[in-house]
Amino acid sequence: MARLSLADAKTFVTGFDRPNIRYRIVSKQNPRQQLLSFIDSEHIDDSEIVYCLSRKKTEETARWLVQHGRKALPYHAGMDPQASQRNQEKFLRDDGVLIVATIAFGMGIDKPDVRFVAHLDLPKSIEAYYQETGRAGRDGLPANAFMTYGLADVVMLRQFIDKSDADEQHKLVERRKLDALLGLCETTNCRRQVMLSYFGDDPPSACGNCDTCMEPVEGWDGTRVAQKALYCIHQTGQRFGAVHLTDILTGKATDRVRQFGHDSLSAFGGGRELGSDEWPSVFRQLVATGLLTVDMEQFGAFKLTDDYRPLMQGEREVRLRKDPKPEKKSARVKGKRSARAAATNAPEDNPLFEVLRELRLGLSKEADVPPFVIFHDSTLREMARLRPTTIADFAEIPGVGKHKLERYGEAFVRVILQFCHD
Repeated sequence: MARLSLADAKTFVTGFDRPNIRYRIVSKQNPRQQLLSFIDSEHIDDSEIVYCLSRKKTEETARWLVQHGRKALPYHAGMDPQASQRNQEKFLRDDGVLIVATIAFGMGIDKPDVRFVAHLDLPKSIEAYYQETGRAGRDGLPANAFMTYGLADVVMLRQFIDKSDADEQHKLVERRKLDALLGLCETTNCRRQVMLSYFGDDPPSACGNCDTCMEPVEGWDGTRVAQKALYCIHQTGQRFGAVHLTDILTGKATDRVRQFGHDSLSAFGGGRELGSDEWPSVFRQLVATGLLTVDMEQFGAFKLTDDYRPLMQGEREVRLRKDPKPEKKSARVKGKRSARAAATNAPEDNPLFEVLRELRLGLSKEADVPPFVIFHDSTLREMARLRPTTIADFAEIPGVGKHKLERYGEAFVRVILQFCHD
């Protein structure tokens, strides 16, 4: 404003909130299958972006999705430029295309009807997460942001930071950004509140449109359990990872446990109050809170940080989140589809909407333009809801201007009339 001498100009300021995006972050178990289940439950025919951390993973994931019947294409900076351009054009022009990409994809992609952005790996910061998920729902209609997150993601990103050539001050900033992102992942509160607070916005009350609002996560006093985990790490010389430590804590005398004599430790069997499927979550959260680090040069062994001493001396408490257990697919799919139908006026339940999408796709191919250039999904939805059967009625649909009325009105009205007749 100063450079352009606009000191007295009116200013229009908006916040960071994207209320139409539903945020969902789940613990990583089988990320590709988790992704496919989410697509099947809510986004079968939608345009989607899936972000992966490496070029290799984008290609492997795209191939896997194709094998499971999805129109998936890879995109990364190492591809042949013609191939990446071809994949990008197909994503822009065709409906229902899923692009699997590194962060090289998305800058300048002005596709308003992306209904779903997924992360199969943890991004580097809340800023990156916000920017990448913000490519969903630019038309203002409901959209989803879905992320799988696990301990290996944290370890890898911290390695990237520690091994970079940046100075210590920059590394400190990057570590704090990562810690803030981990806080977003592990929170039991409204995710939108956490994110907006990070950006300095005044967060609203619980948004009701994120997973922690819709399916509240139970928090619990994990102080005693954390002390047991840290003591077990101390007893075993800080040389082992989550699998071996879980076997010790749950009292499983495996060959490896007996080989090292760990079945004779006082920590052996001391953590039977949690199951083998619950302890990995505890270790992940202890790493996220800075009580543990992971030494990849020792094959993922946990190391105690200086912050562990106050906890062991009873001077600090630890609150942990209880990861929701996976629901049965039939119930989950039914519930999610119902939620999406309520949020979007159920276009997938309106056969006319699909007929109009097919017409739009054909017209876009004839004109060699992306479908949304013809009409946005929101406009098609209004057509499907109001069913205009005259040009005059069609002109009243939001998003139908004079030019588009003259160019496309007759074709769309004819299809609507035929649909109503049938």
